[in-house]
Amino acid sequence: MRTLIHRSLHVLLATVVGCSWTHADWPQFLGEKRDGSSSETALLDAFPEEGPEVVWRVPGGVGMSAVTVTDGLAITTFNDSGKQLLVAFDAKTGERAWQTGLAAEYKNGQGDGPRATAAVSGGVVYAFTGDGVLCAVDRKTGELIWRTDALQACRASESEYGMSSSPLVVGDLVIVHVGGRGTAVAAFGTSDGRLLWSAGSGPAGYSSPTLMNVAGKQQIVSLTGEKALGIDPSDGAVLWTYEFETPYACNTANPVSVNGDVFISAGENHGCVFIDVEESGGKFAAKEHWASVDSKSVMRNEWQTSVLVDGYLYGFDNVGAAGPTTHLTCIDADTGETVWRKTRFGKGNLVLADGKLWITTMDGELVLVKDSPAGYEELGRAKVFGRTRQSLSIADGLGYIRDNQEVVCIKLR
Repeated sequence: MRTLIHRSLHVLLATVVGCSWTHADWPQFLGEKRDGSSSETALLDAFPEEGPEVVWRVPGGVGMSAVTVTDGLAITTFNDSGKQLLVAFDAKTGERAWQTGLAAEYKNGQGDGPRATAAVSGGVVYAFTGDGVLCAVDRKTGELIWRTDALQACRASESEYGMSSSPLVVGDLVIVHVGGRGTAVAAFGTSDGRLLWSAGSGPAGYSSPTLMNVAGKQQIVSLTGEKALGIDPSDGAVLWTYEFETPYACNTANPVSVNGDVFISAGENHGCVFIDVEESGGKFAAKEHWASVDSKSVMRNEWQTSVLVDGYLYGFDNVGAAGPTTHLTCIDADTGETVWRKTRFGKGNLVLADGKLWITTMDGELVLVKDSPAGYEELGRAKVFGRTRQSLSIADGLGYIRDNQEVVCIKLR
């Protein structure tokens, strides 16, 4: 009864003050700022006994792409009908607005379907297929604008577990990890898909490029299969590098910006490093602020990017080489010390919104946890969807998640 009263009062208050919550889209991988956080407010503080309300649930397909939400559309990619499809759903109703075939269906022993999450910018959707085809599609109509085989353009080879880099749009550039000699990171023109510059060498890895302010300068920070790089977006010049070689080139989590410096983490018992980047006379140098590597590491993000809140990093620490034991962990970003750990939490993913961690587990549960360094405090847990590795995409009081069979929209406010 208390929950019902609280929710009723909250709705009444919101109505009186003119619906004074914050609304934000989720236009690319890991959200608006590409850091796994949303500025949405007035979201649920607990779940009803029957679990959060499912607004719509529609058939999807096999794949590992998260959902992009912007301008009234929920967009994702999956294998269906022999193709890798880019599909746009009405964000409120789940009705299919359009679908566009990007390439033949993608199959891989580590899981079928496209991996990368689409990005929307300037009325265009940019998508990257599992076999390395970069596409630009009109957001309103779904019409294909251009299609570029990024691997062919860079004379690179497909990554063992599939191409997984979610496109990053910076100005008139769309940037992905491709791999190869001099082409680990590549920028293509947003207007025509032409290769404009490339940087770094080595395997692409499975992470995605991120735009950050590092040591006072806007940079593209990429964690490829062997190293972290800071890149000047204007010309592709490599400003600094930090070697971070992980078995099987399995650097998958995104780098995280921490007060002008960079946190990186990987599974396979590799660990994590807080990189200090310093500028002097226009030149940049990377050094360790602290490092916690090998089997005793405090944070080994297998594929899940940690989120930063008030100087603390929350993330999944995976024990062993893709092993089954995973702890939900909070560490002090400045010192690397473990603050708390929920042991054997299980594999999942997380994002941040309204002072809470919104966790999606591989078993199909949505778990709500307070983002506090004081300790693990679970606020709600409900089985809502099927098996997935994806994080929740949050926009306009709704959460979007997809598994290998459906795309699901959940009421969060």
